Amino acid sequence: MSVYPDSTPVTASPPTVVGAAPAPLTAVDTAGPAKVPPPPRTPGFRGSRPWGVVRALRPRQWVKNGLVLAAPLAAGAVFDPDVMGPTAVAFLLFCLSASGVYLVNDSIDVEEDRRHPKKRYRPIAAGLVPRPLAVALAVVLFAVALTTAVLLTRPELAGVLGAYVVIQLAYCVFLKNQPVIDLAVVASGFLLRGIAGGVAAGLLLSQWFLLVAAFGSLFMVAGKRYSELVLVGDEAATRKTLQEYSASYLRFVWSLSAGVAVTAYSLWAFEMAETQDGVPWATISIAPFVMAILRYARDVDKGAAGAPEEIVMRDRVLLVLGALWVLTVGLGVFGV
Repeated sequence: MSVYPDSTPVTASPPTVVGAAPAPLTAVDTAGPAKVPPPPRTPGFRGSRPWGVVRALRPRQWVKNGLVLAAPLAAGAVFDPDVMGPTAVAFLLFCLSASGVYLVNDSIDVEEDRRHPKKRYRPIAAGLVPRPLAVALAVVLFAVALTTAVLLTRPELAGVLGAYVVIQLAYCVFLKNQPVIDLAVVASGFLLRGIAGGVAAGLLLSQWFLLVAAFGSLFMVAGKRYSELVLVGDEAATRKTLQEYSASYLRFVWSLSAGVAVTAYSLWAFEMAETQDGVPWATISIAPFVMAILRYARDVDKGAAGAPEEIVMRDRVLLVLGALWVLTVGLGVFGV
């Protein structure tokens, strides 16, 4: 019987030669992730390049640009002709700028998108729109948006649009892989839309407005990431930063941001109510605002909070709460 606990004979490893050249890498070592071919092309007009270009602009997401109306609405000047014109221009220019960002982002992420079960059908990933064409079209959209902002509204709007484009392009290139920073960058896109409406019309933006817009945006972004992490599962590998987050951390971020947004909005509503006579509509608007936050949080907790515009349009109760909030805010702002 051996006196050692493990008497299994040990095979000597081959001696290491000092100064010897390392073994050459095999094809498996250098190939990296295998490229995924684009999906089969859809027959008919929906599989054509013109329709692919339209889809690549993502017109369904232009609803986000409605946030440019937030500042004029909060100031009670949304129906002022001198405000409506510049605000409408700001909306259109943000549509152009956002579409340009989507084109660049999809051109960079084409390989990752092809490994995603849904994103693989995006026009650029599907091969309907060549990447050089997408990038060239993006440059044209950026140039038109910035030039029009200077000529038709105020140079300050061009500054906001320029900041939006630079930040979002930085996100497309490298910031999307930086945890926490990626949340702030995506949220800044919503915030800059809100700022653009006030800047285009020459309106003064209050501190409460900026706080509600900033933390409300962070609330939606954190909720979207949480849903991706919980429901998408293995597909989350297509977004590298998801591997750096835990569900509990994202729940903390969305809870914190919701709390700050509700607090800031309530303080603004109470402050506005002090200057109003009659029914305190601004104070009453706190109720649908908080209920809408809670309803959206319910969608987040179920893992159903995808793109914010899709959630809002799909949840009828949330739509009703949003309409009630807009109504009560409008009555308060216009002093009805």
